[in-house]
Amino acid sequence: MIRRREFITLLGGAAAWPLAARAQQAPKTIGLLGANSAAQQSQWTAAFVQRLRELGWIEGRNISIEARWAEGSNERAAEFAAELVRRGLDVIVTSGTPIALAAKRATATVPIVFATASDPVGSDLVVSLRRPGGNVTGLSLQSADLSGKRLELLREMVPGFHRLAVMASVGSPAAMLEMGEVQAAGKTLGLDTATFEIRRTEDFAPTFQSMKGRAQALYVVSDPFFATNRTRIHTFAMSARLPTMHAFREYVEAGGLVSYGASFPHLWRRASDYVDKILRGANPADLPVEQPTKFDLVVNLVTAQALELTIPPPLLSIADEVIE
Repeated sequence: MIRRREFITLLGGAAAWPLAARAQQAPKTIGLLGANSAAQQSQWTAAFVQRLRELGWIEGRNISIEARWAEGSNERAAEFAAELVRRGLDVIVTSGTPIALAAKRATATVPIVFATASDPVGSDLVVSLRRPGGNVTGLSLQSADLSGKRLELLREMVPGFHRLAVMASVGSPAAMLEMGEVQAAGKTLGLDTATFEIRRTEDFAPTFQSMKGRAQALYVVSDPFFATNRTRIHTFAMSARLPTMHAFREYVEAGGLVSYGASFPHLWRRASDYVDKILRGANPADLPVEQPTKFDLVVNLVTAQALELTIPPPLLSIADEVIE
């Protein structure tokens, strides 16, 4: 949980709120329901709070923020969502499709903004991207749509690549949808694809053991449970000598080979714009779901060297970040 004094520290040095009339009003209340831990999402939270400040919303003056962290647990997310709804907040901000769904199940009246969601329509978060309907809106990751691009990147990095393993958490409907997209993209590219489903932490060891000799690379379908276990995934992948593809840079920071996907800090900044509009009276049903506009390619050269892979220089030249 982010406590008030922690946000005051984060916001230290902020200029005084210039509109006296607004300052005299009761602070608006924002609930932040994170999929992972506060530490894991610190960069995203900082981007979110910074943008709110730019829009004139300052914690401790005209807004208050209550944060809860599910740490990869859908059960904990449901409990926290219900708790935040009971607090009578003005808006709830979520990260990840399972977390957004937990919030939606908890309330049909409190506005909900998802800073990230893989497939808002397919997962029944919204009726349509143009007209969300209901009390939920936000930003789509387009994660499944990027599956083909990620496989093409793997093909550039792994010599003779034609056997792919895809791993997803069965506890996440969005992850299973993306797994299907990866299978379709793999078929288009002529890859032999084997899928592996994870239900609990204990499944990782036997699953990676069964991958040995059956794959030349691993596509990890991201979700909060996998994000919490990303260091464990890297350890097993290295033991199996498998290069890994991910959607988000945090996995590569933990040792994964490469990630390509929407920039989370940028999406969280844009989520603040939704919150601003809702706090000023907008109806989430009328705020279209937007697509990402900034994508990051991150490569871990340390991992590449450990796997004896040579990353093509043209690919390194277009990478947004190279970990050495």
